[in-house]
Amino acid sequence: MPPPSGSTSTRTARSSDSHSQPPGTGGQDGFAGLPVGAFLDALAAGTAAPAGGSAAALVLAQACALCAKAARVSARKLTDLRADALIQEAERIRARAASLIDEDPLAYRAVIEQRRRPPGAARDAGLAAALSDAADVPLRIVELAVPVAGLASVLAAEGKPALRGDAFTAGELAGAAARAAAALVAINLADAPDDPRHSRAREMIAAIESALADLGSARM
Repeated sequence: MPPPSGSTSTRTARSSDSHSQPPGTGGQDGFAGLPVGAFLDALAAGTAAPAGGSAAALVLAQACALCAKAARVSARKLTDLRADALIQEAERIRARAASLIDEDPLAYRAVIEQRRRPPGAARDAGLAAALSDAADVPLRIVELAVPVAGLASVLAAEGKPALRGDAFTAGELAGAAARAAAALVAINLADAPDDPRHSRAREMIAAIESALADLGSARM
């Protein structure tokens, strides 16, 4: 997501253009391609998208970016080879997380369409299927957050001390993104309590909390 650019009126105009798009689109480059101010305008608008899933994906992408920064600046302390491995992992996950900013509203579009159908058995079945599909994107956010929490913990403990705060922030952001996304999984699957994705999300949140506990120790 590019940094804010141009005047407030320019950002508002770009944001307004994105609101005229169907749910799940943010203009030619998607929501992830909007300037920061325009994305925030779109997030605050009274439109279906972007929403919570996109916000969680962005937060996770920011956590990855901070991990990449901490690894780059810590190259001399970590050794170039180890730093490079950490950077590549952080950048790989960042790209995947950023792609979910637009995948989430696209997945949720089917839910919106099903809710617009006349009441009946066909609508109920279609809505259940759409909600099940929509749970997959936030679940992927949780999955991606697990290694990011681990990366942050490693960087806080082994990286350059001056970047410890950035590593700690990365871990906390990854945890927040994962918890938010796990809540979305639970909401989408509320009518399917036996779906294994409920327990899968809880297990991953537990793993993230364990990594964050190590992160807290590294901060001391």
